[in-house]
This record gives sequence, structure tokens and C-alpha cells, in this order.
Amino acid sequence: MMTGYLLARAGVPVAVLEKHADFFRDFRGDTIHPSTLELMFELGLLEEFLELPHQELHQLRAVINGHEVTVADFSSLPTRCKFIAFMPQWDFLNFLATAANKFDHFSLHMRHEVVGLMFDDGRVSGVRIKTPGGERIARADLVIGADGRHAVTHVAAGFKSREFGVPIDVLWLRLSKRPNDPAQTFGYFRGGKLLVLINRGDYHQAGFVIAKGTFAEIQARGVAVLQSEILALAPFLGERVREIDDWSKVRLLTVQINRLDRWAREGLLCIGDNAHAMSPAGGVGINLAIQDAVATANLLAEKLRDGPVELHDLHEVQRRREWPTKIIQAVQLLIHRFITVPSAQRQTQKLPLLAKMLLWFPVLRRIPARLAGMGPRPEHIHSPRA
Repeated sequence: MMTGYLLARAGVPVAVLEKHADFFRDFRGDTIHPSTLELMFELGLLEEFLELPHQELHQLRAVINGHEVTVADFSSLPTRCKFIAFMPQWDFLNFLATAANKFDHFSLHMRHEVVGLMFDDGRVSGVRIKTPGGERIARADLVIGADGRHAVTHVAAGFKSREFGVPIDVLWLRLSKRPNDPAQTFGYFRGGKLLVLINRGDYHQAGFVIAKGTFAEIQARGVAVLQSEILALAPFLGERVREIDDWSKVRLLTVQINRLDRWAREGLLCIGDNAHAMSPAGGVGINLAIQDAVATANLLAEKLRDGPVELHDLHEVQRRREWPTKIIQAVQLLIHRFITVPSAQRQTQKLPLLAKMLLWFPVLRRIPARLAGMGPRPEHIHSPRA
């Protein structure tokens, strides 16, 4: 959606295809980081954007073995908004769609599912689409695959993905919220277990970390065991854990970290989770995808106004965005290795050394704030406006 907005803004005819009838998907990433808010400012959309219902997080705090620790402090970031905004992703997408529809060159097609690619002498020349009226073909100078980690586009293009082993999965669920609940935290850690509570206004979206591939075993133990494990991490929830009284209220998120060796071939560019699936650690996935979108428009918009772009132009996008992706994924793998893997050896009430360092030297909180809030190479709007 962001790529479509930026290209249409630059005068490039663009169609965004969405397979669903709306954008409502529960348990999507909701974190809008300072880097993304800065882009909204550069586009002149920030004031209107922040009128949407959202919550602001100026510090990331965690409760580690019963001790509250400030993990990141965004107050020193060189941005207008020194906070993370929590906003349902469907609101963000609807906002962008409304803004993009003001451009003559933009069109959004709902219930249009891309099911394959079209080729012309080895070059991707368009897509096959399943619509309510039947299957049809759409031709394009460039197909941008932003269809996520289960992408049709990169599979049809023959791209290979490098998988990095992740030792966790996440159970997503809802718990009601009360006015006297503690302020938003990064998570509750104890004994190698982790619970994340995201403030959604009138309820918490909760993520409970489990060892990969153990969901069936957890189900066999019974929902009461899950309730007790959640309560042990966040005792203030009290009887609310009984709201999770059936497995239909629990969704399994299979955590992946991977990236494509090649993001492009003639006529096709893959970006976002299509090119690099991210772990939910740090909530950086949506923001990294938006950085890809900005880089794509910065590098390609003017050339696309004149027609098809060459393969070396598409490779420029990968060259610019690949190393920031590698850095973030390396950090996520480190987090999973040392922090969020349940282990009997971590049954301790002590604070880890890293947490102690953050308590002793508050200036260190700027490092995770910079990495999560801005990323290794924050993009800025350089694409033209027609």
C-alpha cells in the first residue's frame, strides 16, 4: 500500500491488488515506529494520521523475573515523534488507501487474489488474478510482490529462500483490559518464558511464547495449564485468564526468519515479508517493509514514469535494503537464542547482566531505541511528487 501510494504520488499508474474484501486481520503487527512516523511527517500526513485512535509508548519497559527494567528510551531520537504508536494495522491500511485514492494514478482492487505470474520471453509481464467475476490477467511494466511470507510471486518466479532456525512460536489471544492495569510494557519475562501484552484500548492483544512445535503438547495438557502459565507471568490479570476457556480463542503464529537470495528478476521485485520474513521480536517487520517501499519509490519512480525498468535498477533496491535486513535479522536471532527460549536452566529470580547494565547506565537505553525505532538505515522521502 505504501509503495502504491508513493508511486501514484510520483505520477506512475499503479494498481494495488488485495485478495480479501477488507483489511481486517486480527493479530497483525500494530507497532508504528518513529521511523515510519517520520515518513508520515515528510509526506504531510502525520497530523491527520495521529488523529486516528492509537496509544503512544515513549519507553519500552520489561518485567524481568519480577524486576521492572527500561529497555529502550526514545526521547533522544532525531525524529518529530519520539514514541512508538500502537494502531491496528487495518486502520493504518485504510488511512493509506484513502490518501492514495486522491491520486488519479492510483487504483485499489479488493477481492483480487494474485494466483500466478505471466511471462513473456522470460520476463514477468503481469499477473493472473482470481476475482469475483472469474480469473483474469493484468499486464504491467513491473510487478511488485508484497504478498508476505507465503508469497505466490516469489514461488512462481523460482526464487529460493534461506531459512534461519527460530526456536519459538507464539500463541496469540485476547484478554480484557482494566483502567488500573500496569502501563504498556515490552513483555513479562520469567524462567525463560515470555508474555507480551499490547494495549488495544479496550483489550490486550497477548502473545505467549512457546517452544517451536510444542502447541499440540500444550493443548494436550489442557487450557487450564496455559491459564496458570500466563497468570504466573502477569499476576495482575487475575481471573481474566479464564477468558481463554477454549482453544478456538488461541491462534498459533509460526515464527519464521528467512530471506530471499534474489529479490528481483526482469519485471518482478519482491519487498517486505515476501523478501524477508521477520520475527515479531521488536515489532519491526511492518516498519522494515515500509522502508523497502520508500527505497523502491526513491530509486524507481522517475524511471517507471517512462516505462519498464531494467534488472539492474531492481537490484539497486535489494542492494540498498538487504544489509539493514541482515542486521535486524541477526539481532532477532540473538534475542531468540538468549532471551526467549524456555529453559529449565533459567529458573532464577536474578536479573541478567544486560538488564543490570540498562539499570546502571541509562544512556545505554538509546542503543535499542535507535535500533528498533529507526533501524540501521532509515529511509527518507526522495521520490518526486507529480
